[in-house]
Amino acid sequence: MLQSKPTQIPAPSAPLEGFPVKVSIVIPMHNEAENVDTMVAEIETACAELPGMELLLVDDGSTDATADLIRALAPTRPWLRLIRHPKAGGQSAAVHSGVLAAKGDIICTLDGDGQNPPAEIPNLVAPLLAPDAPADLGLVAGQRVDRQDTASKKLGSRFANGVRAWMLNDGTRDTGCGLKAFRRDAFLALPFFNHMHRYLPALFSRDGWKVAHVDVTHRERGGGTSKYNNFQRAMVGIRDLMGVAWLIKRAKTARPAEDPLRPESTT
Repeated sequence: MLQSKPTQIPAPSAPLEGFPVKVSIVIPMHNEAENVDTMVAEIETACAELPGMELLLVDDGSTDATADLIRALAPTRPWLRLIRHPKAGGQSAAVHSGVLAAKGDIICTLDGDGQNPPAEIPNLVAPLLAPDAPADLGLVAGQRVDRQDTASKKLGSRFANGVRAWMLNDGTRDTGCGLKAFRRDAFLALPFFNHMHRYLPALFSRDGWKVAHVDVTHRERGGGTSKYNNFQRAMVGIRDLMGVAWLIKRAKTARPAEDPLRPESTT
């Protein structure tokens, strides 16, 4: 299950030299041309008050006009950046590339299909930006309410979440929600593997970070088609779940004593 990190990360299309960035929004996109314009417009509105916001859209080997549409929007939006994978590497690889390229200390992710409302972003990052934010708060995980999916997809997700919660005891009812906010440094210290984005609460807890949860809304897909079905999710989920359980059981972390922003060492 474990995979090596990408050896080459595509350079962003327009680095924001000297632009003060606090929050970096990272969105993986694969053949999401129908959703680009709406996604960027909604984020522009929802995040107008965020301190030093940038948006990184990661085109994960799309074969449609996703990248072209992003390029067309960038000249009038200095906070918008495009990262491209020459071929599809999967959602976790796309998120990882975006986080590596990000300039902000706080990262917020959401899916590129339009089902995660950008209006929820300020609610996700607020606990991490608060003046009295706990030094050991590493992740704020969104948990969907009133999901707008098919009955089979909701039942499959409910079953998978139940099995995951039983095996990992991660205190999260919905790890499949793309809306998450976290510390960039904490994320990059996690073991990287395919589909790791589905296990962030367990992985952050493994490294000694606290995890908070925020209920978020959900809506129907804006356009395009889903990239996975229940059978595909189940096949990769079983293998990944066993691997994450192995990682947690053998976890041994050591935080630098001179870094006051990291949680205490755990064994």
